[in-house]
Amino acid sequence: MDIQKKMIDAIQQGDLEGIQNLLEDFKIQVDPDMQYEVVGFFMNFGFLDEADELLEHLQYLFPDEAQLKIDRATLLMEREQEDEALNLFMSISPDAPEYPQVLLALADYYQMQGLYEVSEQRINEALDLLPDEPLLHFSKAELLMEMGRFTEAARKYHELYEAQTEIAGVRLVERLAEVHRAGAAFEEALTFYKKALEDNTSPDLLFGAAYSAFQSQMYETAIHYAEDLKTLDPDYFSAYLLLAQSYAMLENNKKAFEIIREGLTRDEYDKELYLFAGKMALKNSLPKEAEEYLRQAIALDSEYMEAIITLVSILSKEERDEEIIELIEHLEQESFDWSTLSAFAAVSYDRLENYERAYDFYQLAYNDHKEDPLFLEKYAYFLIEDGKREEAQAVVNQLIALQPDEPTWQDLLQTFE
Repeated sequence: MDIQKKMIDAIQQGDLEGIQNLLEDFKIQVDPDMQYEVVGFFMNFGFLDEADELLEHLQYLFPDEAQLKIDRATLLMEREQEDEALNLFMSISPDAPEYPQVLLALADYYQMQGLYEVSEQRINEALDLLPDEPLLHFSKAELLMEMGRFTEAARKYHELYEAQTEIAGVRLVERLAEVHRAGAAFEEALTFYKKALEDNTSPDLLFGAAYSAFQSQMYETAIHYAEDLKTLDPDYFSAYLLLAQSYAMLENNKKAFEIIREGLTRDEYDKELYLFAGKMALKNSLPKEAEEYLRQAIALDSEYMEAIITLVSILSKEERDEEIIELIEHLEQESFDWSTLSAFAAVSYDRLENYERAYDFYQLAYNDHKEDPLFLEKYAYFLIEDGKREEAQAVVNQLIALQPDEPTWQDLLQTFE
């Protein structure tokens, strides 16, 4: 067996010792073209040190070969030896035919570093040299998408899609769906998701189609795709919430509750599922079940504000003031300052006749609730009963500003005269 065949066998078998025993003779006995081919084998099987050693040897043999410098610099980047890689890139003349590759590699490097403007400059330089190269336009579109410039990215992808359906292993119809969805152009996104699904059905495409349909207020279409997704992949957890939300938007609260509970059997650690289950339990007149689901959500995340507020609103409606105070005082100890909860706390302390604490919380809540007539009404009557007439008058004037045609507030104002 010749040394070339032995080396390939050793690579495929993962025989590091055999590779190292063969490598020196391999560099001497095998022609450079075959050595270059074996570099690819090393890379594919994860032997980066050996690939680098062989590339360094080839670079010694052909010191002016730009492609070898590019290949080795790219490998060094993968090994996080950026300085050495950048030196190799910079050693390549701008006049070399391979220079656009250098610019593209540098653009990728700067993009990974989060230096998007520098990355864009390098791609633009490459495009000046090769204005008709599709791969460069694709790289520009990818960068624009990552930068959040979705309209520009979509335009680039459209231009490419007119000439070809796939580039660099990426189906452009899928990219068009993704970029329109990312840019909140949901109806356009749905159009491309439908086209993409004609040739390839995948969980991610079905979810994208369902989500885009939901955001376009096409709830029956969203249900269609989400049901297909649930059938294709029952453990695609995001499908359950989206499907339940779609049924809820059609006011089929019973079905929405059924779906979200099914989702919880698949994923019992998703706080959003518990929150939505709590809301759906309320919609189905099941307050005890709602409370249980909400407490589960809070158990998963003690700072889950939406779940806490929803739970406190249930407790407040049932006038379970001691439980509200216990929960809010615990949050206070953890240095949470949520004005929405302050309004609930004020009412609970008021009902418990702890007027000093009630006043404190009314004051805390006022700035964020001075556009809420229901809160202002409670606050005004509290201040009147507590003898704080000047403050009460200011709150009543705020009520009049919000509801000038409401005679109740004018009558209340006259009591201060």
